[in-house]
Amino acid sequence: DHVQISMAEDIGIGSRAGSYAEVGAARDVIQNHLLQLLALTAMEQPLSFDAADLRAEKEKVLASIALPQDLSKHTARGQYSGGWQGGEFVKAYLDEDGMDSENNSETFAAMRLNIDNRRWQSVPFYLRAGKRLGRRVTEIAVVFKRAPQQLFGESQTALLGENALVIRVQPNEGVTIRFGSKVPGPSMQVRDVTMDFGYGHAFTEDSPEAYERLILDVLLGEPPLFPRQREVELSWKILDPIVAHWKANGRPESYAPGSWGPESAHDMLAEDGRVWRRP
Repeated sequence: DHVQISMAEDIGIGSRAGSYAEVGAARDVIQNHLLQLLALTAMEQPLSFDAADLRAEKEKVLASIALPQDLSKHTARGQYSGGWQGGEFVKAYLDEDGMDSENNSETFAAMRLNIDNRRWQSVPFYLRAGKRLGRRVTEIAVVFKRAPQQLFGESQTALLGENALVIRVQPNEGVTIRFGSKVPGPSMQVRDVTMDFGYGHAFTEDSPEAYERLILDVLLGEPPLFPRQREVELSWKILDPIVAHWKANGRPESYAPGSWGPESAHDMLAEDGRVWRRP
């Protein structure tokens, strides 16, 4: 049905006021991290793990991405306000130390992208990233369509969520499959359940830290995980029109700390008859 890629942080900008004021959430993490996750999710199987083969498949995906015609409806941005989060009062983005009170950079960004190829035609990808959100999590959720015919009655399935394959990038790396299961017993009740795989439970070896693998590849001269110039240019070609649209259309919407972003982000999915997952 659709794919959601989320990168949420429960902290503010900290001491990054100087750099963040010039960048914002979209250019900080969507241009690189989230578009990389999108490309890796949507790409076809490469011929090998060689750098050239991996890069070629990712570039095909990025080159096929189509921006929505109405950027006002299918993108959203926001700035976190001051308030209580996790038992403490936190400053608003514009009140952070060293921040200009008129700064227009977003601390939350969301957008809908479509991939114009045979496999992903009519399957929208929703991306969101932000600070001061409900919890720290990065995940890819492949949400499946509902079956056209339900064997169970409407009363048994009305409260069920959507079946989904969720890849947890951080924390607690792993994979979860969510689906509806009949409750044991004679009654015809169905309940959402999950099957969960976690690297921490299955293996005794520690997973590499965030940049540990990349630093090792630099030392070894291994290029597969590093994008080449064309890949970077394609990602900016996607993001630049969105950032330009935002600059020409007012200020970011405010959202409460500990929430999951501004109302416009929820409206964006509601327009398509969908809702954001709660990680």
